[in-house]
Amino acid sequence: MTMTGRTTAAGSTAEALPEVADPRRVAPKDARALSKLFFDRLAVLEEGTREYQDVRNTLIEMNMSLVRYAAGRFRSRGADEMEDIVQVGMIGLIKAIDRFELTREVEFTTFAVPYIVGEIKRFFRDTSWAVHVPRRLQEARVELARATEELRSRLGRTPTVRELSELMNLTEEEVVEARLASNGYNSTSLDAAVGDGGDDGEAALADFIGAEDPAMELVEDFHALAPLIAQLDERDRQIIHMRFVDELTQSQIGERLGCSQMHVSRLLSRTLKRLREGMLTTH
Repeated sequence: MTMTGRTTAAGSTAEALPEVADPRRVAPKDARALSKLFFDRLAVLEEGTREYQDVRNTLIEMNMSLVRYAAGRFRSRGADEMEDIVQVGMIGLIKAIDRFELTREVEFTTFAVPYIVGEIKRFFRDTSWAVHVPRRLQEARVELARATEELRSRLGRTPTVRELSELMNLTEEEVVEARLASNGYNSTSLDAAVGDGGDDGEAALADFIGAEDPAMELVEDFHALAPLIAQLDERDRQIIHMRFVDELTQSQIGERLGCSQMHVSRLLSRTLKRLREGMLTTH
């Protein structure tokens, strides 16, 4: 295994990255250790550059085992669906890689698996067809989701029909048709009768549906975080808002503020460290 290095804008030589001959064959245990090195490099590279894309692609291929692991939970769906499940899981993996930051101080696997599983579950929810839809359109919808996510990550915005058609090698009419076909979801009325309601008569589905609101668990954290954010200066508050509310990339933030992506990364890391220390003190 050879080592490759690069010189940063500041003139110092960054720590060399190991050259991975075939990222897809890296064992999961090794992938965890290597991913930390590659995320560290990704944080100091300019988005859109060749090296940035190479490092990002290596991270994707090294962590494909996470997609296979998550997809394994859904084997009961049948072999015919597994290919679609893995493809959709890859969308979740790409989202996790693009949103992960070492400052979170959590393992990437812990961060990524919920993204992957969530994308797969969303796929099941959205592809329960209430009306007959040709198989080619069902398959086109999966490809449409992948293409949309890839272009959104690359362009920093929602892609147009023309851009999608060029990437998918489909006509614009076929892309629109695939979008329209996605509306054929399965739905059940909350007033639908379920079993026997006993002495009170027939029971409705709505009587049995209930869920805990996960957002309630965040209320205490939000209350503790609000005064800490209020203590930040205007620029730091603006960066936090653009990164986590507007979900802009560091490069996009840099363009708006008139500074480099590396400078935004340093400012963001410093601010998050300050907020984290404040939260630990509060709790």
